[in-house]
Amino acid sequence: MKLHKEGYSSIMLAGIFFLVIETVLIYFKIYETHLFVFLILSILPTFILIAIMQFFRIPIRKYNYTEGNILCPADGEIVVIEEVEETEYFYDKRIQISIFMSPLNVHANFNPVSGVIQYMKYHKGLNLVAWHPKSSTDNERTTFVIKTEAGQEVLLRQVAGALARRICYYLKEGQRVNGGEEFGFIKFGSRVDVFLPLNTKIKVHLNQKVKAQLTEIAQF
Repeated sequence: MKLHKEGYSSIMLAGIFFLVIETVLIYFKIYETHLFVFLILSILPTFILIAIMQFFRIPIRKYNYTEGNILCPADGEIVVIEEVEETEYFYDKRIQISIFMSPLNVHANFNPVSGVIQYMKYHKGLNLVAWHPKSSTDNERTTFVIKTEAGQEVLLRQVAGALARRICYYLKEGQRVNGGEEFGFIKFGSRVDVFLPLNTKIKVHLNQKVKAQLTEIAQF
């Protein structure tokens, strides 16, 4: 287990808040006159610090990626498996698989396949709740398309949720990527969509809990 680099500033601010509150409480000896208030004010910054640290945690996982398999790009729950019209890149029908990440999930995102980035675009947008049907097309989002060695193309979309205010990504067009490697991070509640060819064999089901790098969501 380690902490993600995107969380360093948030963790530092939470740590400063913790130290300031504890210093004030001890300096004014609040525990002598208002023990209950002292306990509440001591617990709150501790809880905030622990919550932020767990949000930015990154588990160290051993995974095996093989050509033809499609790995889950995020921890969370499968909330969508359906045939849709993809209107940004393919302009045809695809199978959409969506993974919702609650604030308790790991929020790093990982490449589902190996290949070359054919397309990348960031979109400003709304902040609908991440499970809203229109969040994939109306929310702040970043879209990537990875083309595998065998010529299959996978569209991957990071979608900001109602609480998310920053999408982080480390990819660019023309870059070669490996399945299972990290490509980005979304802060505070979000969703990742994967768009696959119609003949793809789906290996997950609705409401299934999944783990990035470990769960195989589909197979070419």
